[in-house]
Amino acid sequence: MDYTQLLHALQNNIQNEIWYLIPLLIVAAVIKSPWFKGRAGEAVVNLSAKLSLDKTRYHLIKNVTLPTEDGTTQIDHIIVSQYGVFVVETKNMKGWIFGNAKQRYWTQKIFKYSQKFQNPLHQNYKHVKTLQNLLDLGDEQVFSVVVFVGDSTFKTPMPKNVTHGGGYVRYIKAQTEQRLSDAEVQKVIETIESGRLAATFRNHRKHVAHVKEIAAKKISEPLCPKCQGEMVKRTVKRGENIGKELFGCKAFPKCRGMVGTSLLQ
Repeated sequence: MDYTQLLHALQNNIQNEIWYLIPLLIVAAVIKSPWFKGRAGEAVVNLSAKLSLDKTRYHLIKNVTLPTEDGTTQIDHIIVSQYGVFVVETKNMKGWIFGNAKQRYWTQKIFKYSQKFQNPLHQNYKHVKTLQNLLDLGDEQVFSVVVFVGDSTFKTPMPKNVTHGGGYVRYIKAQTEQRLSDAEVQKVIETIESGRLAATFRNHRKHVAHVKEIAAKKISEPLCPKCQGEMVKRTVKRGENIGKELFGCKAFPKCRGMVGTSLLQ
C-alpha cells in the first residue's frame, strides 16, 4: 500500500471539509453578534406591529435617525396614531432582567454570569425628547415604550411601558384617548419623514461613532457604591473638606453613597 498517496488523500479531504465549515462558522458568528440580535429583535417588533395593529389607525416608521445638538440619535420604531406617538426601544436579550425606572443601569443575569446595561428607559428618554422638539408635541402626546424580545424574564416589577414580547401592543392599544386629529397625524408622519437623515452608510457610521463616544464618557462616570445608581458631582460646603469635589448618589438623602473625585484619578 502506498502510504504517501493515502496521506495526501486524507489531507485533501480534510482541507475540503474545512472549506465547507468556513461559511458555517461565519454565519454562526454573525448570528451571535449584537448587530444581528438587534436586527432580529427589531424584525420581531415590526412583524408584531403589522399583524396586531390596524394599519388604518397606526402608522409604523422604522429605523429613524434624527440630528441632535451633539450628534444624532437612532429610534428603532415610531408608531403614530390619533392616540399618540409611541417611541419604541427594542432589547433582544435572554436571562433574568433586574431593574427599576430610576436606576441608571439594569442587570442581566444568565446562570452565574451577570452584566449591567444602560436603563432602556433612560436610553429612550433622549429619543422621546428629540422627537418632541421636532414635532412640537407635549408629554401627554408622546409615549416611551420598551419591549424585550428573546428568552428573557423580568425578575423585578417593571413600569407598565416596559413590556415583553407582544405586551407592547397591548400597552399601545390601552391608550384610547384621542390626542391627535387626523390632520395632525398626517403632519407628524410628514415631519418625521422630512426630518430624518437618509439611510446611508456614511450617516450610519457617524451615528455609531457618536454612540461609542457617549459610551466612553459614561464608563468614566462612577456608580453609587451602595445602590449602583447614578451619581452627580457635588462640592463640599462645610467641614474639613470644604471646597473639595465628590460624587454623591442622585437618590440622596434616601441613599448616602459617595465617591471622592481623587479616587477616580
